Amino acid sequence: MDFIDLKTQYAALKDRIAVRMQAVLDHGQYIMGPEVKELEGQLAALAGAKHCITVASGTEALLIALMALDLKPGDEVITTPFTFAATAETIVLLGGKPVFVDIEPDTCNIDTRGIEAAITPRTKAIMPVSLYGQVADMDEINAIAARHGHIPVIEDAAQSFGATYKGRRSGALSTFGCTSFFPSKPLGCYGDGGAIFTDDDALAQACREIRVHGQSARYTHTRVGVGGRMDTLQCAIVLAKLERFEWELQRRHELGARYGELLKGSGIELLTVRPDRDCVWAQYTVFVADRAAVQAALQAQGIPTAVHYPKPLHHQPAYAQHCCPDCCGESVKAAARVMSLPMSADLTEAQQDTVVAALKAAVRQPLPA
Repeated sequence: MDFIDLKTQYAALKDRIAVRMQAVLDHGQYIMGPEVKELEGQLAALAGAKHCITVASGTEALLIALMALDLKPGDEVITTPFTFAATAETIVLLGGKPVFVDIEPDTCNIDTRGIEAAITPRTKAIMPVSLYGQVADMDEINAIAARHGHIPVIEDAAQSFGATYKGRRSGALSTFGCTSFFPSKPLGCYGDGGAIFTDDDALAQACREIRVHGQSARYTHTRVGVGGRMDTLQCAIVLAKLERFEWELQRRHELGARYGELLKGSGIELLTVRPDRDCVWAQYTVFVADRAAVQAALQAQGIPTAVHYPKPLHHQPAYAQHCCPDCCGESVKAAARVMSLPMSADLTEAQQDTVVAALKAAVRQPLPA
């Protein structure tokens, strides 16, 4: 059993992917070819945003968004420590300071109740993470930002593209939405890729220039930029995958709900999905005690698991100076207990039954004396 079944997905899309890739090979425009603009149009329409700017990765999306906001050394960005390193990494690379706010224990998304107290005169942006495929409470975050001088909000939507929040799609809920097309994401390519969404014309133009070394025209460098383009072949692959994406989202919803039903009454703690939003289950994550033993028991039956994430960022050597080690206690607790189960749109019910039976058996096993 694969943790994420990309092989079955490819088998279903093989012919469409081949046609799309062959078109690129035939026209030979491997950088900024016509598929780039075509994909950006389709993604903007899907998300409900005015602008979509494809970029080289989800990390690059966050970096370029911060650069478009002109983040300077010493500027602060409020975010969560319970996320992948890229969230804070991009802030630090620009000389900024991540200011960590703890998570809600039941969703693992940033706890909006802690944001206001973290705002200072140096706060340049707020960067919530829509973890595991569920959107953070963006309306409340935007309201806090508006009360404090309209601080820009960047949704790190690397795991939540396609998810809805109060009827609106992730990525189009704030100043910026940034997503990733890493192969394991709900919408993935076959390498690295990402996208930035915004309704702001000036910020969109800044992002477009920054991703091509700050060029407003060929060899006219209006601003400092990066080599941050998403290549045409990867855009072609995502275009082919978009033909199946709505079905995959529905399937993820069904499988997530089915996991919840199968695990009901088992004593295994599940993530909460708020009633005003859904979850696309980039990972299906549960909370378990004695995680190492549970993982070993599942692995012995050929069932892979993963941990997203085993150590919060304020406990990582690279970022420890940005928060005291005793802060963000819910993030620390979650990091010790979260475990992700096999999940993808092509997971079968039989495989899901096998996973759940093994998990229930593992958590019932007596601990070693």
